[in-house]
Amino acid sequence: MSIKEAPPVVPAARQTPPPPRPTGKHRAWDEAPRWQIYLPLGIYLLFTLIPFYWILLFALRPAGSTSLVPWPMTFDHFEKVWNERSFGTYFQNSVLVGVATLVMTTVVALAGGYALARFDFKIKRAFMLALLCSQFVPGALLLVPLFEIFAELQMINSLVSVILAETVFQLPLSMILISNFIKNVPYSLEEAAWVDGCGRMRAFRVVVLPLLRPGLIAVGSFAFVHSWNHFLFALMFLNNQDKQTIPVGLNTLMSADSVDLGALAAGGIIAAVPVVLVFAFIQKWLITGFSAGAVKG
Repeated sequence: MSIKEAPPVVPAARQTPPPPRPTGKHRAWDEAPRWQIYLPLGIYLLFTLIPFYWILLFALRPAGSTSLVPWPMTFDHFEKVWNERSFGTYFQNSVLVGVATLVMTTVVALAGGYALARFDFKIKRAFMLALLCSQFVPGALLLVPLFEIFAELQMINSLVSVILAETVFQLPLSMILISNFIKNVPYSLEEAAWVDGCGRMRAFRVVVLPLLRPGLIAVGSFAFVHSWNHFLFALMFLNNQDKQTIPVGLNTLMSADSVDLGALAAGGIIAAVPVVLVFAFIQKWLITGFSAGAVKG
C-alpha cells in the first residue's frame, strides 16, 4: 500500500505593514518649506503696499511736512482737489463714461458672441481672425481716424465720442470672451426650451442668460475699469474742462514748473477707490468668468 506524500507547505508571504501616515509634525520630502512660500509672498506684498502707503502719506499729511507717519492727519488735499480743481465734475464724467461703456459693450458683445457661438456662416473664421488681430493694434493708432469721424459728425467735445471710442476698443476681446462662455452652455438646454414652446429669444433670456452672469460681470467690469483709466481718448476728444475725466484731471495737477504732490496723491486715491471697490465686490464672479471664457467649448 503506497502512502501519498503531502504537498510541501509553502510559507505565507510576509505582509509588510503600511507606511505610517504623515502627521503634522513630519513633512514630506517633496513639500516646500513654509518659509520658501511666505518669504517671496511677503516681499511681493511689501513691494506692492509701499507705493500705496507713500500715496496715503502725501495725501493725509500737511503740506510741507517730512514725517513718515501721516500725523497730524489732514484732509485739506482732498478738499482742494474736489472743490478747487473740479474733481467732483471729473468724477461724475468718469462714472458716466464708465457705466455707459459697460452697458453698450456688454449688450453688443452679448449679441455678437451669441452669433459666433451658435451660428455658422462663411466668413466666421475670417471674422474671428479679424477680432484677434485687432487686439494687436495700439489705441494711439485709432486717434486720428476716430477724430476725423467725430469731427465730421460734430461730436468733438462730447462725452458720447469718448463712450463710442471706448466701446469700439473693448468690443473685440469682449465678444471673444462671451462667445467662448456661451459655448460652454449645453445647446441641448435651448433645444429643450424650444420643444416646450419657447422661441429663440425667450429661450435665450430664460435659459442661457442666467448662466452667463459670471461672464457678463467679467466683461462689464473689464470694460468699466479700462474706460475709467483710459487717458488718450478723453484728452483728444474733449476740450472743455467741465467735460474732462479723472485721468485728464490728474494730468492737470502736474505742470512744467512744479507738482503739488499732496493734491496729486489725493486725486490718485479718489481715482483708485471706485476701481478697488468694484473689484472687491465682483472678484468671485470675475475669476469664474475669465476662466470660463478662456476655455474653448
